[in-house]
Amino acid sequence: MPQMLDLDAAVTIVLERCGVELSIATPLGLGKPNALLNALYQRIKHDPARSLAIYTALSLDLPEASSELERRFLAPFVERHFGSDYPRLDYLRDLKAGCLPANVTVSQFYFLSGAMLHNPRAQRDYSSINYTFVARDLAEHARLDAIVQLVAARGNGRTTRYSLSGNPDVTLDVLDAIAERGGQRPLVIGVVHPDLPYLGGDAEVEADFFDVLVDGTQPRQALFALPLNAVDPAEYAIGLHASSLVRDGGTLQIGIGALSDAIVQALLLRHRRNAQYRDLLDRLRGSATESDPLIARCGGLAPFNKGLYGASEMIMDGFMQLRRAGILVRKVYDDLEVEQALAAGRAVDPQRLQGGHYLKGAFALGSKTFYAWLRELEGEDFDGLAMCRVSDINQLYGGREQLDAVQRRDARFFNTCMMATLLGAATSDALEDGRVVSGVGGQYNFVAMAHQLSGGRSVLLLRATRGSGRKLESNIRWNYGHTTIPRHLRDIHISEYGIADLRGRSDEDCIRAMLAICDARFVDALAREAIAAGKLARDYRVPDAVRGNTPEALKQRLQPAMREGLLPKFPFGSDFSEVELHTLPALLWLKAHLADRRGWPALLGALLAPGTHPDAGASLERLALSSPRTLRERMLARLVRGALVRSRR
Repeated sequence: MPQMLDLDAAVTIVLERCGVELSIATPLGLGKPNALLNALYQRIKHDPARSLAIYTALSLDLPEASSELERRFLAPFVERHFGSDYPRLDYLRDLKAGCLPANVTVSQFYFLSGAMLHNPRAQRDYSSINYTFVARDLAEHARLDAIVQLVAARGNGRTTRYSLSGNPDVTLDVLDAIAERGGQRPLVIGVVHPDLPYLGGDAEVEADFFDVLVDGTQPRQALFALPLNAVDPAEYAIGLHASSLVRDGGTLQIGIGALSDAIVQALLLRHRRNAQYRDLLDRLRGSATESDPLIARCGGLAPFNKGLYGASEMIMDGFMQLRRAGILVRKVYDDLEVEQALAAGRAVDPQRLQGGHYLKGAFALGSKTFYAWLRELEGEDFDGLAMCRVSDINQLYGGREQLDAVQRRDARFFNTCMMATLLGAATSDALEDGRVVSGVGGQYNFVAMAHQLSGGRSVLLLRATRGSGRKLESNIRWNYGHTTIPRHLRDIHISEYGIADLRGRSDEDCIRAMLAICDARFVDALAREAIAAGKLARDYRVPDAVRGNTPEALKQRLQPAMREGLLPKFPFGSDFSEVELHTLPALLWLKAHLADRRGWPALLGALLAPGTHPDAGASLERLALSSPRTLRERMLARLVRGALVRSRR
């Protein structure tokens, strides 16, 4: 049985048993025991005779302000959302500040998007690894001394059961990989968190899985909850296009963020308000969607009768919404004969349809509402959600190929990318100078899997442009000096302007399809590059329909649905107060105009002639500017008043 220790005793046992050169692994995302990690880090940081190597990914941190107005807005929100005593990761704070000591190394295979783009130390210590190979590489190279992670518990005393909750992903795989190589099992320390959801599947472990269990750390670590997303018109357009490719009775994988929320909202409309959904798609595409051959071949427009099965690296809020709506209801069974019969539409003895899963995932991350939903699961809802190893969900190897293939029939793997080329390659993790924005994660796995699965499709989502003003750029390029997904794995790309089906197509056909989903402001230059390379016929002319690929035309098509409430700004609620929601557009307006010199005259106008706005008093009070005392505060207050008026326009 594990030793039941307090935090200080757990730190002591790690330092005593693991020597002066300590290597520890801790899960990505939610599963990090911040208090224990901070205690270990502080002991070694101040002892140059020791060293510490931390192996992890996705180290989460509180949002930080980059200006005084941002600070005034963020500070109260952060305290309300995360608590006043949230234990930030000390190693991450020092890494961001550029003062991580020389005797500490933090090796990560995935960053929070953009968080470490300008951090040389983090960039040097980054490891570019597919998610499924992390366990193998740790077992081969890291000589792990300890694994530390948050765990959930149920029961009392000797009957207590434990769960790795939302992070069985790499922990189980790395222990097996070490054992297969004859290595020494690292010390496994679980820090019990009373609010962490108790989840089943591979996540459930016996008490003797742990060497040490720590309970009652103070202050209690608030679970890191992601704020709910806003979704803009371009993101909704992408989500609507994507939703038409999902086949009833199929399999779904989606990521996290606004594009994921847009897909989920579109699927909910398809299921609940089908006539309006079809009309909206027709308006968006400017033609009858019903006759689209790609949708007829690969997707659908009807409500979900058979339902969907979720097989996703990450489980998050979107799956909760789909489950509540009665869409995420197709179950899979670990019985090949049963699955083959179900896939063929044959009757199956009900006695063989016991159990089954509607959702499998390797890690969980989301909002406060999502965590509450997970904690409250019971009965069939609890049993049908299985947390598993990342090697189980992200690939088809390991002796289950036939079963996985039939379970994941008609799979649609939706992932985002930063840029795509006209030839179908995609850039998702890094820039061409080598700097890492996020990481590969499991994207490559799912793209490759889509090509292996009968009926499977990989769908990469991207905004057609980024930036504004002089900094406006196309995210669709002729070529780019770094790729995450090679062109030979090209499949489907979606921008706000449509769908490009590239699988099996010639290079010229791919270029034509990608040009059709470009922003009209960049299409001519891109076509010229393709013609110059000999990949596009010299007599090619940009179709008239592509000339309409503009943000203004897109908003006009979606405006009626937005007015009707079909495409709300926050589809699943907001963590901001009403006053904050009124204030935020003004702050974003100010930030955008400060970043572009061409916007400075408008800023001067806001300062000299701010105008009046009905919410100005509440917004200024929220920003602690209702009674400015200094010249700087008076100027900030006038800017906010002016920005409220101008952003409303």
